[in-house]
Amino acid sequence: MRKHSLLLGLVLLMGTMPVLAQEIQPVKVVPYEWKNVPIVGGGFVDGIIFHPTAPDVRYCRTDMGGAYRWDTSAGRWVALLDWISLDESNLQGIESIAIDPQNADNVYIACGTYTSSSNGAILYSYNGGKTFTRVDVPFTMGGNENGRGNGERMMVDPQNGNIIYMGTRLHGLWRSMDKGQSWSRVTSFPDVTEHLDPNDRAGWMNRGSGIISVVFGAQGKENAEVTKEIYVAVSLMGRNNLYVSHDAGTSWQPVEGQPIQYRPTHMVLSTDNQLIITYGDSPGPSQMEDGGVWKYDVAKKKWADISPVQLKKGEKAGFGYAAVSIDTRNPKHVIVSTHCLGGKHNFHSDEMFRTTDGGKHWKPIFKTGYEYDCSKAPYVKVAPLHWMFDIEIDPANPEHALFTTGFGGWETFNLSAVERKEPVKWSIMSTGIEETVPLELYAPEKGARLLSGVGDYGGFTHFDLDRPDPLGSHGNPHFGNTNGVTGAWLKQELIVRVGTIFGYQPGARTIAYSEDGGRNWEMCASVPVEKARNGHIAVSADGSSWIWTPDHSEAYLTRDKGTTWQPCQGLPKNIRVVADKVNSKCFYAVDAVSEILYHSEDGGATFQTDTLHLTVKKNLRGSTNTPLRRADPRGGQDRIYSTPGYEKDLWIAAYDGLYHSTSQEGFDFRALDKVRTIYAFGFGKAKPGNDYPTLYIIGVINGQYGFFRSDDAAVSWVRINDDANQYGLVLHICGDMQEYGRVYIGTHGRGIVTGVPTTLQNAK
Repeated sequence: MRKHSLLLGLVLLMGTMPVLAQEIQPVKVVPYEWKNVPIVGGGFVDGIIFHPTAPDVRYCRTDMGGAYRWDTSAGRWVALLDWISLDESNLQGIESIAIDPQNADNVYIACGTYTSSSNGAILYSYNGGKTFTRVDVPFTMGGNENGRGNGERMMVDPQNGNIIYMGTRLHGLWRSMDKGQSWSRVTSFPDVTEHLDPNDRAGWMNRGSGIISVVFGAQGKENAEVTKEIYVAVSLMGRNNLYVSHDAGTSWQPVEGQPIQYRPTHMVLSTDNQLIITYGDSPGPSQMEDGGVWKYDVAKKKWADISPVQLKKGEKAGFGYAAVSIDTRNPKHVIVSTHCLGGKHNFHSDEMFRTTDGGKHWKPIFKTGYEYDCSKAPYVKVAPLHWMFDIEIDPANPEHALFTTGFGGWETFNLSAVERKEPVKWSIMSTGIEETVPLELYAPEKGARLLSGVGDYGGFTHFDLDRPDPLGSHGNPHFGNTNGVTGAWLKQELIVRVGTIFGYQPGARTIAYSEDGGRNWEMCASVPVEKARNGHIAVSADGSSWIWTPDHSEAYLTRDKGTTWQPCQGLPKNIRVVADKVNSKCFYAVDAVSEILYHSEDGGATFQTDTLHLTVKKNLRGSTNTPLRRADPRGGQDRIYSTPGYEKDLWIAAYDGLYHSTSQEGFDFRALDKVRTIYAFGFGKAKPGNDYPTLYIIGVINGQYGFFRSDDAAVSWVRINDDANQYGLVLHICGDMQEYGRVYIGTHGRGIVTGVPTTLQNAK
C-alpha cells in the first residue's frame, strides 16, 4: 500500500496533469485568503464521532463534502480535507471516522465516495487532525451510497491504540496493527457477501451496505495487550448479521438468537455490557417499512425487543429505526431515532425516543414538545427534521445531544426537559459545515453580492458575504433545485431563476423572477410546456426578452414575464443560450462539438448559424491545439459567454482551450495561448485603472492545474489558489462584479468558497 505524507495547507495532490516542455515557466502565484460564503449545513452530515473521555473532541463526516473537526474556541466546525485535488475528488465522501480512546490526538478517516472507484484511502493523524498521512487501501468505500448513515464502521481498540478495525461494504473486515499505517484483511471473518439478482430491481436498490459497525466488548483485565471481545454488525437480512470474536479476531461466530428479519443500522455497547442495536429493512436513507430496537445482554446471552413502538406478532412497523446512543455515565439513558415514521417522503413526522430505564419505557421527544432556533441557517425551516441517521449524547454532558440531518444537524442542551414535559430546545449545530452543490452562480454589479442556484436547497441571495441568507432558497417560491439564475445587465434589479419546486408535478410553475434584486420573488404565470423545469435561462440586457431552455426541451421565448411563450426558431434542443450584455436584441448559443455558433439579432425570436472558423495555433510542444470537443466527464465547459460592458464580445470556454471574438461584423474566434483545459470560466470586476473585466478560470494553464485570474483579457495569468485550497471537484467560478479580485468557487460538496487577494484583505 502506498503512503503519502500530507501537511494540510502544504501538500501537493495534483493527480495526472499534462507535462509540457521545460521552457514553459510555472504561472505566478498570487496569495489568496479563502473561506465559505455561509449557507450553514446543506447536505447530509451522516456521522458525529465524540472522544469518550476528552471533552469537546469531536469530528463529523459528510457523504460527499469531506470531514470536519470541532473547534471549541471558535464555536464552529473546521474543514479538514480542502487540499483534495480534482483527480482525487472521490476522497471527499467519508465512510467512517475513528478516534483512539487512549489518545485523543490520534484520528483516522476512511475516504471514498463510491465503490465503483478504485480510489480509496485511509488518512491518519497523530496530532489532532492538524496533519494527515494518506494510505491507499485495496478496498473501495461508498461514503455517498445507500447506508452511508450506518456506523461506525471503523474503530480503535480501547486497550491497544495500535489496533484498528475497518468494516467495508464489499471486501470484508480489515485490520491495522500499526496505527493505520498498513492494513490487511481479516481472513478468519465469515463471507458476508450479499448475493442478489440484478434483474430484481427492488431488491437490488434495497441491498445491504456491508459491514456497518465494529464494537469492542468488555475490556477484561486492566492493561491488557488487546481487547478479546469484538462485535461486528453486517447489513444483511434473512441470515446472520451479527458476529462476535472472543479471541481478538482469531475466530468468529454468529451471536445466537439474533434478529434476522431486518438489517442492523447502528450498534453501541453500554457500560453495563448491554449491546443495543437499531434495525430497519433497508440500510437507509432509502425507504424503510419495518424495523426495531433490540438489546442483547452479553453476560446472560439474552435478547429483548425494546422497540419504543411495540407491535403485535407478525405486524410490520411501517418504518424503521436509524440510530442509537447511550449515555456513557448512565447506561439506562438511551435515545433512538426513527426513519420514515410518517410514511414515504414525510420527513417531518420522524421521532426521537428517550428512555431512562434501559428501554422499559420511552418518551417521544418531538411529540412531547420542542422548540427550534434556526437563526443560524434560516433556510432549514423548509425541512428541519429528517434523516436522523446519527444521534449522539455528549459523553461529557448528558444534557447535550445532537442529531444529523440532510440539512446539517441540530443540538440541544436540555435533553431531560422531556421528562418534565417541557420543550426540548434545539438549535443549529452545523456552523462551519458547508456541503452544498452550487448549480449556478450570478454576481450582479449592484445590490446583492452573489446569487446562487443550489442542488436540493433551492438557492440563496447573499447581500452580506459573512452571514447566511435570511430568505433561504431565494424566498418564496421555494425551489428544490435552482439550475439557472441570471439577470438583465442593464436593468440590474431584474433577476430570473429556473429550477424544480418541492413535490414537483408536470405543469408546475418552475420559473420565478425578482424586480428588486432578489429580495422578493414572483412566480411566472405559466411555463412553455407541461414538463418544463430546470435547464438554463437567459435575459436580454434590458430585461425585455427571456429565453428558457428547460431540460430535454427546445428553447422558448417570453416577452411578458412568462405569461406567454413561443419557440425560438433555428435552435436545436437542449442548448444553453446567453444574452449580449449591451445589445438587448442579441443572444448567442454554441454547439461546440459541431463547431456551430447560433446568434439572434431580433431579441431571440429567430437564430442564424455560423461555422466557427477557429484560428488553430501551435502549442508550446509543437503539436496543434485540438479543435473543440465534448467536455470532460468531470465537468469541463464547451460554453459561450458574453462580456459585461462590451457588445458582441464573446468567449468560448472549451474543455481544450479558450477562444475570443471581438468582431462586430461576423465572428472570428481566436485561440488564446497558454490555456489548455477549462473546467469553469467567469468574469469579475476590472482591476482599478482597467476597463475590461477580470477573467477567471479553473483549468490548466502552462501545464499547471488551478484557479487563475487574468487582468488583461487573457494576455497573462496568475494562479490564485494553492495546494491547500483545491476543494476536489469544482464546477463554477465567478468573479465579484463589485469588488476587484474577489472570486467565488462553486464546489461539488464544499459549498460556495470565496477568495480575496491577501494583500487586499490585509489592507482593509
